[in-house]
Order: sequence, then C-alpha cells, then structure tokens
Amino acid sequence: MIIKKTPDEIEQIAAAGEIHARAMQLVAGKIAPGVTTAELDETVERFIRSQGAEPSFKGYNGFTGSICASPNSMVVHGIPGAYTLQAGDILSVDIGVTLDGWVADAAVTFAVGEVTVEAESLIAITEASLFAAVEQAQTGGRIGDISHAVQSCAEADGFGVIRTLVGHGVGRAMHEEPQIPNFGPAGRGPKLEEGMVLAIEPMITAGAHAVRIAPDGWSIFTVDGSLSAHFEFTVAVTADGPKILTPWHLLLGAAN
Repeated sequence: MIIKKTPDEIEQIAAAGEIHARAMQLVAGKIAPGVTTAELDETVERFIRSQGAEPSFKGYNGFTGSICASPNSMVVHGIPGAYTLQAGDILSVDIGVTLDGWVADAAVTFAVGEVTVEAESLIAITEASLFAAVEQAQTGGRIGDISHAVQSCAEADGFGVIRTLVGHGVGRAMHEEPQIPNFGPAGRGPKLEEGMVLAIEPMITAGAHAVRIAPDGWSIFTVDGSLSAHFEFTVAVTADGPKILTPWHLLLGAAN
C-alpha cells in the first residue's frame, strides 16, 4: 500500500532532509586521498546525532555503518571500514537520517581527486538522470515516467542501467511502496498522486547492468567490474510539482 503524507508530514521529512544535506556537505569536504570510509562514517554519525537525529542505516537488518560507502565497481551498500580512498577513485555515499520518526534518504557519487574522462562522464550522466527523473514526479503521471526518464538519459550516452535495484517510497519506514525501477516504458505503473514521497535513485554503470552480491551479504558490485555511480533524492509529489526534500545539490553545487 502506498502511504501518502500530509503537508505537515512532508515538512517533517524535509527537516530530516536538511540535516541530511548538511551531512553530505561534511562528506564532500572530507573526501580526499588517504581518508578511510570508516572516517567518513564516524563524521556523519557524530553530526547526525548532534542534530538530535539518528542514522537510519545503523543497525538496519544488522548493517553496521551509519552510511553506505561504495567505491568504483561497488554499486551500493558498501560497509564503511578500512578502505582508503585513492586519487582516481569514485565513491558513492548513501545516507539516511531519521528525525522524530521520519526518514530522509539520499546519495551522491564523488570523484576523489582527478578521475578518468569515463568516470567524470558517468558521474555527470547519473546526476543528470536523477534530475530528469525528478521532473517526472508530477501529479497525474505514472511511476513509469520516472523510470523511463532515467533509462533514456543514461542509455543515450551509452551507459548501463541496473535492473535489479530500485528506488522506493519513504516516510516512517525507510522502504515503503511503491518500488521505482530505473528502466521501463513511460505511462506504466502506479499513478503519481499528491502526498506521495519517493526515494528516486538512479544506479548507472559504465558497462553492463548485471550485478553480484559480495560474501559480506551487503556489498553489490558490477559483474564486469565496470564503474558504477549512484545519485538519490527524497522527493515529494505536490500540487505545485516535485519538491526535493534532501537538497544536497544546493550545498554541493553542480556535478561533483
């Protein structure tokens, strides 16, 4: 069942989203060669708790981190730890913030120093596909409109769209209905209605779309070892159009 939110509830999610955006700004300032993903995790957890909120991922189904930190060919769900960033890496950072029981969820992929032209293009196109998808979060549309926007943007430049991982509704729970694939025809799926809150999250690869799960049971990699990028916003569908509730883009600027 899709749980629609009242305007007041959307504002409560937006309050969590403001904390999220500032946490992502802290990550952006700390990304550099020699930094470990555990250090990023510690920075984010300390900040979120200082704001009277909780890191949504910590303890979720046994997950040990406060963030997901996924370098290079790791798509999502990377467990923070000893991995040390190197110049030329790309790193996807996914953060969830729970404030007064309401969840905000979003992700950014960062370049670590100078990266290849391929990596730079992958990051830019994945971010662009997110903004194209957000534009489709209009009352009267369909979930498939969002999916199709991601696929059209990514595949036009020769990148792969991961099929087995999806966006989702978000609110009191981190994962609610509906599921939001990143591919498929427009005009299909549940109707978009005022009050729906969606975590829209393109996951795009520089190669094929097949993925595998690592032995840790969490980390997901591209099968062919190609680079992967991940961008995400929590977005409310409103009568005035889509409203981004996790506005990291206002603090980080254009493509990272």
